[in-house]
Amino acid sequence: MYGMVLAARGAPLALQQRPDPAPGPGEVRIKVGACGVCRTDLHVVDGDLADIPYPIIPGHEVVGRIDALGEGVVGLQPGMRVGVPWLGYTCGECFYCRANKENLCDRPKFTGYTRDGGFASHLVADARYCFPLGEHGDDAAIAPLLCAGLIGWRSLVMAGEGQNLGIYGFGAAGHIVAQVARAQGRSIYAFTRNGDRDAQQLALSLGAAWAGASEDKPPTELDAAIIYAPIGALVPLALRAVRKGGRVVCAGIHMSDIPAFPYNILWGERQILSVANLTRQDGIDFLAAAAKAEIRTHTTVFPLTEANQALASLRDGKLVGAAVLRP
Repeated sequence: MYGMVLAARGAPLALQQRPDPAPGPGEVRIKVGACGVCRTDLHVVDGDLADIPYPIIPGHEVVGRIDALGEGVVGLQPGMRVGVPWLGYTCGECFYCRANKENLCDRPKFTGYTRDGGFASHLVADARYCFPLGEHGDDAAIAPLLCAGLIGWRSLVMAGEGQNLGIYGFGAAGHIVAQVARAQGRSIYAFTRNGDRDAQQLALSLGAAWAGASEDKPPTELDAAIIYAPIGALVPLALRAVRKGGRVVCAGIHMSDIPAFPYNILWGERQILSVANLTRQDGIDFLAAAAKAEIRTHTTVFPLTEANQALASLRDGKLVGAAVLRP
């Protein structure tokens, strides 16, 4: 096998060959067809996340086909197309697992962060955390659904059922969740970097009622706002945009510090919530909703060997939609 390996914090990814991995009990080996590039991959590369076990292969929006089964695997077969998400293992024993909150597991493992991910030709995954995908659709188009879509779905559920929804950061997750929300009959208000006309045009093309800069005031009060950009300064802006009783959902795994803000913009029973990881039920629910809504992802495809270029494009805000790597 070969993969793009991160050897140290801030280092460029380097192509390496390795012996083919053997799946252990309860695991499968997957031949990767495509892997999405997520902002969390930037946080891994930049060392923003704690306890990264270098060397590590990033990537957690994986679509591929099973080519080997470990002992005890049931329900999956060689040749089956599956998706592998961010949450790659939970202990099943801690308080949170026993309370059906596996996204908060005390001893989790994460694809592309604490276990090798999909910026590679092959990876080994826990069979319990592989989602059968069927045969409809292209691997590269499906890949962003495995994190941008899943976290988008969980954040949308946590935002509640309000009609007017703000989306701060209209990239991979934003453009997916906007389609789901529109299919539910909601009105979308898209907030982008100042002057990012391409992202604003994408939002409008997907049915957004309005698109503007993050600092702009929307034309109506929002029932809820979801923040996908990892910028803490967006939280006070979103609080000012939501109505009394509204929610601001912070959807990233990492965010810069939230600046001090006056209590009066929180008062009125406004809420600030965070989203942590996902559950397998999120995957089941979202993939069904995505099929019903006929989600269409907007992707830019890079060869696997250009993973550094893809990450740089994401960092610089040069992507419209999502980046995807193909081995």
